[in-house]
Amino acid sequence: MMIVENAAVATVDAQGTEYRNGHVVVDGGVLVAVGDGPAPGQYTGTRIDASGCLVTPGLVNTHHHLYQWVTRGYAADSTLFEWLVELYPVWGGLDAEITHAAASAGLARLALTGCTTVADHHYVFPRDGGDQMDALVSAVRRVGVRGHLVRGSMDRGESQGGLPPDHLVEDIDAALAGTEAAVDTHHDPSPEARVRIAVGPCSPFTVTERLMVEAAELARRKGVRLHTHLAETLDEERQCLAEFGCTPAEYADKLGWLGDDVWLAHTVHLADDAVRRMGATATGSAHCPTSNGRLGTGIAPARALLDAGAPVGLGVDGAASNESGGLGEELHQALLQARQQGGPQALTTRQALWMATMGGARCLGRDGELGSLEPGKLADLAVWDLRRLGFAGIDDPVAALVLGPRADVRLLLVGGETVVADGQLHSTDETTVAAELSAASRRMR
Repeated sequence: MMIVENAAVATVDAQGTEYRNGHVVVDGGVLVAVGDGPAPGQYTGTRIDASGCLVTPGLVNTHHHLYQWVTRGYAADSTLFEWLVELYPVWGGLDAEITHAAASAGLARLALTGCTTVADHHYVFPRDGGDQMDALVSAVRRVGVRGHLVRGSMDRGESQGGLPPDHLVEDIDAALAGTEAAVDTHHDPSPEARVRIAVGPCSPFTVTERLMVEAAELARRKGVRLHTHLAETLDEERQCLAEFGCTPAEYADKLGWLGDDVWLAHTVHLADDAVRRMGATATGSAHCPTSNGRLGTGIAPARALLDAGAPVGLGVDGAASNESGGLGEELHQALLQARQQGGPQALTTRQALWMATMGGARCLGRDGELGSLEPGKLADLAVWDLRRLGFAGIDDPVAALVLGPRADVRLLLVGGETVVADGQLHSTDETTVAAELSAASRRMR
């Protein structure tokens, strides 16, 4: 049993319960008590004095591309389509060893920024690239976080009007077979699952209509979730209007891609009707503020989506379009972008924290197990150290976390197991991970 006490606690439960000086008790991978003051004497075990810290649920990253950690810094001043055209040929050099090194580094960085659950969208499967999904699964187990691995696909190359080179796309039947095999091999439907698989054709401009439709049918037959990029740029909207006579959101709706088992990455360019439709269907949105800023794609209507009732989580996106690669700072960026768009009341500090925790858990269909600190939920939590100079004098610990400098993670637990302790990786060796990433990046160059 582990007892964290003398800390501020933000539970992010439905009532927004917080304690100025509270405790959290973990037993067997589950939260057994959360409350005010010291832990009752009936609980015995390892006691951690977290004075000067804030305890929150572990953060949930709803959209990432871990393989991109080996191509950070490329196409630094490009639009999304320009960036993709430059990087697709580079990604054609991926093999399982490179992907494992990139994923290990990306997951380590995420853990060090308070993230306990990661949704990774992997859609590049070079013909001589080895077992890409196994490379990702082994990285998840190595670092110790939870992985929602989206088996992506592309079947529309340049010869069909898509962006990827033809040699980098899959035959549609091979893509569907590979997706089904990933689900059968790796998906764990249990409440405490460390690895789950979702189905994720990459985007309307890299995938045929048939693959979109049949992938959705496959996911629903297998009982897993659906994910894709949608409405990220105006270029995408113009192409969709020219080819299909409708917006990306209308296209997704027509193909059965809106629903409470779907979450979509970016959703920057949505008409008011599309926002309302996402809310009515409980379709989730993975809001990626830093990546959207890096590529200049625009500001997603996060406030409007929340008001419509859509689940909204936060995403880092691939490290080739967000070189920082951390989730903690996305709370700050999401708040700033919402307020730039809608004024100072557009998003509160608590709402930013909710998106990074419960909002993300809702997107992934795990709000019954993750996303808040409540007895009976899985013991995924972050203890943020707010004792540094950058937080001194800020009385509100949640405001300090969201508005202040990036806080160090004093302790990160996943299922009650220590992944980060005193700002250092506990589950694997950070120096080894960094060396492997450097070597993989050199190979890609």
